[in-house]
Amino acid sequence: MELDLKYLLGVAKHAALKAGKIINGSLGKELNVQLKGEGFSLAASVVTEVDLLAQSAIFEVLKKSIERFDLGLLSEEQLDNKSRFVKDFFWCVDPLDGTLPFTEQVEGYSVAIALVSKIGTPVLGVIYDPFRNNLYEARVGGGVFKNEVPYQVERSKNQFTFITDRSFMKTEYFDGFIYKLKLVAKDKGFNDFKIIANGGASMNAMWVLEHAPAAYIKLPKTLEGGGGLWDFAASVCIFSELNLKATNYAGGKLDLNRIDSIFMNHEGVWFES
Repeated sequence: MELDLKYLLGVAKHAALKAGKIINGSLGKELNVQLKGEGFSLAASVVTEVDLLAQSAIFEVLKKSIERFDLGLLSEEQLDNKSRFVKDFFWCVDPLDGTLPFTEQVEGYSVAIALVSKIGTPVLGVIYDPFRNNLYEARVGGGVFKNEVPYQVERSKNQFTFITDRSFMKTEYFDGFIYKLKLVAKDKGFNDFKIIANGGASMNAMWVLEHAPAAYIKLPKTLEGGGGLWDFAASVCIFSELNLKATNYAGGKLDLNRIDSIFMNHEGVWFES
């Protein structure tokens, strides 16, 4: 059956908003915080019962579309059932991206849902920011919208913003990286340089748009991690529709249906506005 992307985008938006309502309803309440295990950064390993409740709500909304269009499913808080390699398209879900800022009750968390082809190309993407009640959406050929209004990127003339993960700031090479980046920014006429480091991957990408000109960069690394497929699929679709850079660190296409892993450490990411 041929996909109805307009319909499926509506399904994704409904699912994201339903999950966001659960997330917002949990703010201020005592949370059962757990860690996923070794080998993860703190930000990547934190999981709460809210993650699981949000995921269940999303699955309930996506269920009919999965059956109707014979779709696969990949979600952060469940084991990979490998359906993404069998079906022509699969839902790629992060029910609560940025769980760490959520537990701290600061902005930077979101719901991210994308529909991705078997070859790793996102055909629609939705990111909902419950903290500010902003809904970003895109589908191939349909443009980008924020809160149902066509989205346009507004750029500062004086400031460049670098958006990063907290874990990168703790590395021994962070200061050197920033020093070089500041020189490049200044050479392009940006005398002010700002760093944002409190968000999950999906909001980091949206902040690249909201604080343009900006960049969100993750370097490749040998250890597994570096964000999951669900962290970048929706934002890649949004950036593609805006004709903005959303690539791996080397500038190539992101491998959003990686065969040997669900993580992106092997190639890093580079979003830029």
